[in-house]
Amino acid sequence: MDSAVGFDSSGFDDLTIESLRGSGSVKWSTFPDRIGAFVAEMDFGTAPAVSAALHEAVDRGVFGYLPGAVLTPMQEACAAWSRTVYGWDVPAANVRPLPDVISALQAAIEHFCTPGSPVILPTPAYMPFLTVPPAMGREIIQVPMLREAGRDVYDLDGLDAAFRAGGNLLILCNPHNPIGRVLERDEMEAIAAVVERHGGRVFSDEIHAPLVFSGHKHVPYASISDATAGHTVTAASASKAWNLPGLKCAQLILSNDADVATWREVGMMPEHGAANLGVIANTAAYSAGGQWLTDVLRYLEGNRDVLSDLVAEHLPGADCTPAEGTYLAWIDCRALDLGPEPGGFFAEHASVALVDGSACGDAGTGFVRYNFATPRPIMVRALEQMGAALARR
Repeated sequence: MDSAVGFDSSGFDDLTIESLRGSGSVKWSTFPDRIGAFVAEMDFGTAPAVSAALHEAVDRGVFGYLPGAVLTPMQEACAAWSRTVYGWDVPAANVRPLPDVISALQAAIEHFCTPGSPVILPTPAYMPFLTVPPAMGREIIQVPMLREAGRDVYDLDGLDAAFRAGGNLLILCNPHNPIGRVLERDEMEAIAAVVERHGGRVFSDEIHAPLVFSGHKHVPYASISDATAGHTVTAASASKAWNLPGLKCAQLILSNDADVATWREVGMMPEHGAANLGVIANTAAYSAGGQWLTDVLRYLEGNRDVLSDLVAEHLPGADCTPAEGTYLAWIDCRALDLGPEPGGFFAEHASVALVDGSACGDAGTGFVRYNFATPRPIMVRALEQMGAALARR
């Protein structure tokens, strides 16, 4: 899964705000007067193997409809990654192409749960998970997470009540956006018992699965038992770990025969949105981008650790539990007396663009999400500006 081609990640420190802004990315162009720390993009480019595969594809002019000769290698590469890295043996044919994880959620709502039923959403949650179900005519039942021993955990009683209230599809996010939790097997077994008790379904968003830090391991939810395989559809992609979201390719992984049969009937149009270059990039990432990712993870883990010190120094009273996975920090600002939307305060007074926690559901009020996939000097500058804003107030 690895390539011998890596890089010296210390070079990341040399990236400047000016050069990043010049790239024209959403993260750096949306708010040209602020440090970008909101949207989930990394500032580190992508793996050399991915860039090389894309250049080669452009030279060949692979611009028609997605052919099997392009699709099959991606299916095989994703299945091999799952088998080698996670110990999950997935038939390559069950790895289906989609443009993004939101498309996978839409497919799960439309085809893999009880028509018209509410969607069960543990919160805080990835922002579109709060908007997509209502746009499809589905109610959302928010189930706030619980805080136990310094970690956020799923509220099993709350999930049980949501299923009893008519919910049928549970959105499970692992590693979790925005809180950075990596679920352990026993936690998922307990969740699965609740789902099974009610005959429910699970949409498992595992887009951040390759981004797990030392001391933790990603276990695909569908892999833990025959029961979870039977009630789950899984969404994955190389887009977050290898920084490819604009290339429009994700994977819907089917783990039981009934869902495979359903998808055979309904999958043509959802699959039609996957882009050739995104499929090629995902193939290269899974098959030859492992060493690059290892280097990036080492840098990200260093950022995560430094961030904890920076929050303690510059935002005294705020709390930031170190992320177990993802490159997103969930910072509790409730003790800073900034009101219900601290993200607005830091945008206006510190020139740092964050995701305000209220956008992640009611449980996120008073929090901010900070993207630490950025050069360390820029991260230091962002936290210094946030601290100075607090001091001026």
